[in-house]
Amino acid sequence: MAFLPLRAVPLPAGTDARYREWLVGLDRALEDPALDRDAFCRSVLEEIYAPLLPDSDSLVGRIHRDQLDPRNVTLEPEYYRDIDLERYRRVKPLIWLWEMFDRSPLGENVALGVPFRRILARRIFKRCGRNFKAFHQVKLSFGYNLEVGDDVVIHRHVLLDDRGGITLGNGVSVSDYANVYSHTHDIVDGRIVFTPPTVLGDRVRVTYHATILAGTNVAPDSMVGAMSLLTRDTEPLGVYVGSPAKKIREKGEEAVARRRLATGDPLQDEGPPVLPPGAEPPPHRDPAS
Repeated sequence: MAFLPLRAVPLPAGTDARYREWLVGLDRALEDPALDRDAFCRSVLEEIYAPLLPDSDSLVGRIHRDQLDPRNVTLEPEYYRDIDLERYRRVKPLIWLWEMFDRSPLGENVALGVPFRRILARRIFKRCGRNFKAFHQVKLSFGYNLEVGDDVVIHRHVLLDDRGGITLGNGVSVSDYANVYSHTHDIVDGRIVFTPPTVLGDRVRVTYHATILAGTNVAPDSMVGAMSLLTRDTEPLGVYVGSPAKKIREKGEEAVARRRLATGDPLQDEGPPVLPPGAEPPPHRDPAS
């Protein structure tokens, strides 16, 4: 068994400087409490998608450009009657910016995407701890009902359905194609909705293609195995597999206590992006101008 912490992957100096310049500009713009977030979203997406858009003189071209402005788009959570419209109005432009960034040529670039999503997560989530990492195609519901601790990593194509609230403790890891729910429906009438909060305790691991059902409390240091369906609370240190998931073993307190010390993270959060000496972030133009 090999011990394989992440390795650092350097970028060309000019590329790294351009990435930081762009990210600093975004971060600074979002610091302004008077910022029109809808216009900001459209401005950023116009810059990203401009080379790919069809002729604006055609009807399809105009419709394509409509998709860059979150005011022209409806998202599924907006149809839920339990939505807090005022809270969602603040986060919707950032959720749409996140999703459209992921669908762009920039989306799968880890060096750019992880800090980009981190900037947005700090303004979307109810709480976002340090060193948060989300890879591409993560889907949120309301967004504002997510509480995320330190050193949390969310891998590719994960659904975080925070309709009833999701709490992710420190050191939580959610692997590719997993689903975490916080709402469910009556078996007879789907219009009757239950929204119990879901909690993943510190250092929980949810592995590939697993599903966590609403209202589940996943205890600290427990693990849900690949393809498993968790329907009930877990015990600390337990390993759960199957559908429905059942406890098959424990990690053991001594083994957890001997866990290797941190080896450093090449994608760690070093605070807001910092420009190279002498550089200035580009201004974001008003799309109405």
